[in-house]
Amino acid sequence: MMTKRLALMVVILLCMGLAFVSCAGVQTKPTQANFKAPSVKLDSIQIDYYSGFWTYGKAPVERGKAPQFGGSSAVTLLFVFNITNPNDFPVRYDSGSFFLFFEDYELRVVNDNNPQWIPAGMTNSKVLPVTIDAVTTWGKFLLAGKQLAMERKDDPWKKVEEWFTNLPEMSFPIDLKDGQFAFSADGLTRAVPIKVRYP
Repeated sequence: MMTKRLALMVVILLCMGLAFVSCAGVQTKPTQANFKAPSVKLDSIQIDYYSGFWTYGKAPVERGKAPQFGGSSAVTLLFVFNITNPNDFPVRYDSGSFFLFFEDYELRVVNDNNPQWIPAGMTNSKVLPVTIDAVTTWGKFLLAGKQLAMERKDDPWKKVEEWFTNLPEMSFPIDLKDGQFAFSADGLTRAVPIKVRYP
């Protein structure tokens, strides 16, 4: 009698376990109605490579060919974003882009096309590396920031030197404008606008 009861209990427990696993395996299907746009927040801007500020004009080189306008120091910045998926299903980050500004001066556009899956209800970090150098920053200053520089009476080279010197302290405003992060789930898409000032 005890053996039959024990066998019955084992069967019941097995059935309950299978039912639980079956329910747990059922995933919510994305629809236009339930697909919420992920939250995107800039967590920090970090310096990955930095060699101070220096430039040189045309000069003889030992090997290869010297750049047309000389050379200069470079810096690599890491833009660290936290992406939170509020949905009950995984969401894929497809791409991201934004325009980078130092003190309202446009420097360059940043693009990223490396996809990443964000699990349901979880937060992932997304790092976008950006490298700029002093000479190209100065050139962009002259092209895109000429009018603003005239209004503010900013000297291009002095301003570039100030930025590169003070980057480790992040002592001036850095803006990410006119950007967006694109996400998808089961053929559906969402776009999250990017506009933030740091620090």
